[in-house]
Formats: sequence, structure tokens, C-alpha cells
Amino acid sequence: MGNQAHILIIDDEDAIRNSLQKILSEEYQVSTVSSGREAMEFLMGPVESRPDLVLLDHYLDDMSGGEVQQELLDHGIEVPVIFMTGHMRAMEVAKVSSRGAAGYLPKPFDLDQAKEIIAQVLRQVVVRREFSSASTLPEIDPSEKFIGRSPLIADIFRKVGLVAPTGHTVLITGETGTGKSMLAEAIHAASDRRRQVFIAFNCAGIPETLMESELFGHVKNAFTDAGAPRAGYFEAANKGTIFLDEIGDMTLNTQVKLLKVLDSREIIRLGSTTPTKVDVRVIAATHRNLAREVREGRFRADLYYRLNVFPIHMPALRDRADDIPVLVAHFLRLFPFRPTMPPADIAPEALERLKAYDWQGNVRDLMHVIQRAVIFSQGELVMPEHIVFNEALEPTMVDVGQMIRYGAGIEEILFAAQKEAVRAALMQANNNIPRAAEILKMGVEAFTRLRFQTNA
Repeated sequence: MGNQAHILIIDDEDAIRNSLQKILSEEYQVSTVSSGREAMEFLMGPVESRPDLVLLDHYLDDMSGGEVQQELLDHGIEVPVIFMTGHMRAMEVAKVSSRGAAGYLPKPFDLDQAKEIIAQVLRQVVVRREFSSASTLPEIDPSEKFIGRSPLIADIFRKVGLVAPTGHTVLITGETGTGKSMLAEAIHAASDRRRQVFIAFNCAGIPETLMESELFGHVKNAFTDAGAPRAGYFEAANKGTIFLDEIGDMTLNTQVKLLKVLDSREIIRLGSTTPTKVDVRVIAATHRNLAREVREGRFRADLYYRLNVFPIHMPALRDRADDIPVLVAHFLRLFPFRPTMPPADIAPEALERLKAYDWQGNVRDLMHVIQRAVIFSQGELVMPEHIVFNEALEPTMVDVGQMIRYGAGIEEILFAAQKEAVRAALMQANNNIPRAAEILKMGVEAFTRLRFQTNA
């Protein structure tokens, strides 16, 4: 970009063009045109003369701003565009956003807001160009499903290699979102049963009768609404693998029947007395501490020992932070902004923010944060402001009644309300400070001061 960024202003109103040029020329090289056709001629000229940023009026005399944007895309001209408009319908905003609009400047302009938005977009341009020749992300095999390179994951890979060919029962433990189901699939894929079916069944929150029917099948009229006979998951998984997720939530009565199946390799459909042989490899998983569940009488000890033939514990993501870059690389490649776009890249500051986070929701939480960041970045470079953690999405509320009961005074209550207001505005504005200030009907300086005072 050189020492001075180059901005092209496209507006058919002389007064707006001239005033913007005068203001922005103090910091940037500025060019101006008054129509969509002039803009296209300018932008289709030599690459070295193209601007670093375009300020585009949405309603021009000869073309709409959206049409100019589409022509840029059709000709493969990649330049960030900030739309300027006094009024823009929601569908128009959605359409230009889907094409990668970098921002919006409402007319009449708030000069502080305009300067901040322009500076923010140009900072992204600088970082993006620094990344054009080198990525922060490690290379990964696109065929990999179970991702990780840390010593903890290397040890799990070693265990998978040992147990997969044996056909023995495996018990996978770990917090919610650590990837237990992916590990179960990896074990199946490395086993001699890999060409046979892999069936997953979640034991959580299912009524006892329905769970037994789903697992073991039923005969006609075995219970109310039981019409035609139906095979259960164990029969369907014959010769393959069944994955019993959240086995710690299974009722005690169903645990008895599962134990019989594991011991005899036979199932009996609900309402029947005839056993059916099954050849099924069982992999179970739970986020619960089953040893404690056994001590407290919520899980059968004999079933626990029967399942715990070969235990594998999935570590929490916060315990293997070294894997975050490779997981981010995987998710960015898995979730492009549009199917036709290349994967987004990520700035080092954004990656450091991800590595410093606690990740109570583990890998699943990271996946959702990356999907969200790609949307906020429009498939371009993911910056720190595009990283929005889940707790920031949760609704907030100052419980005034409770604060009064605990002896809080009016100043403390107002402080809490101001802090939540600042946080909510920043969230709604995607961490854009001028936009957040506008939401709260404040000046940027006053908003920034309040944010500092409340530590929001």
C-alpha cells in the first residue's frame, strides 16, 4: 500500500465528494469520480493505480452501488468497498453484505465515525496483504477427520492404533464437545469392521421404553402405538460398530438389558422371548465420571467394568492449546464463506486470542466461533474483532431487585447497567466503537471513556 493509502470516492453529489476529499486528503491519497461508469473505467485501469479502498454511494445516477459492486466481482477486481447512503432497505443491505461489503457510512456523516471505519478497513487491508504470501495456519491433510498434533492427541492416536484391530469394547470419557464421537468414528475406520455400518445412538433424554425399543427393537403390539415389528440399532449394526453416546444417562433397567446383550451377544426384541444373535463392536462414551456414578448408585458396577475394557480419555481443549492452530485451519477449510470462495485466513492477533481463551465448550465451541468469524469477516481475513465468544451472545440483565436486596446503592446499580449497555452495544456493533457509540446515542469520545470506566 506504500506510505499513503489510496481511496477512491464515488458519489454523484459534488458537495459530498469535495468535502470528503478535503477531509481525507489530510491522511490519504484521494481520487474522486461522479458516476458508476467512470468508476469502472478507473478501477479497470492499471493494477498499480487501483485504490486500496472505495467509498461508494449506493444511489448513483447511472448505476446503483450494488451494480458497481457486482461488476467489480465479475471482473475479478478485489477492493474493499464501504457503502455511503442516507437510506438503504434491509434486503439491499443483505445483498451487498453477501457480496463482501466492508462497511457502511450513513449520510449525513459523523466525521469521527467515518474516519474510524475507514481506518479500521485499511488496517485489515494492510494485514491481509502481509498474509498474501504466507499463512499463519499449518498445513493439514484434508482427509483427516480427527485433528490434533499435541502430545496428548499423539498418545490417543497410539491407543487407537492398538485397540482398533482387536474388536474390544472401548469407553471414551471427556467433557462435552471434546470430540468423543469423532474418536469413535476414527476407531471404527481403523478397524476390520470399517467396511460395515457405524451407527451412533445418543442415550440422553430418551424415555426408558423408547430407548429399549430403539436399541433392541420390538414386535407388533409390544406397547402402545407399536405397529409393525421393528429391528433395533443392535440388529441394524450387525457385523459393524454401535456407538452408545452419553451412556451415563441410560436408566438402570436398560443397563441390565444392555449388560445381558454384551455378555450373551444376543438381543431380545421388546415384547418377544426369542433371542437373536448379533455380532457388534460396542464403543461407549460419557461426559460423566462413571466410577463416581457407580459409588452413588446411578450406574451399575458390572456394566461399568464390562464397558471399561479399554478406556480412552479425551482431553479438554484448554489442556491441548497447541492444537488450536491446526483445528482453526481445519474449520476454516471446512466452512468457507461461500462454496466457491477459498478458505479464509486468520490474523496472528486473532489466533492468539483464540489460544488464550478457556474453551469450556471445547472443540465444538471453537468450531462455532470460527463459523461465526468467517461470516463476520465475509470470508476474508479473520481479525480479532471477528472473534465473538459464546458468552458474549448470551442475553444480559441487571437484576435490580436482587442488587437492592444485597444492599447495593443507586450508583452501584447504575454502574452495572452502564457496563451491560456498553457490552451489548459492542456486541451488536461487532466491536465497532463508532457504531456502538451511535447505538447508545453517544459521541465516540464519551463512549470510549465510559467503556474504560466500566471496564466493559
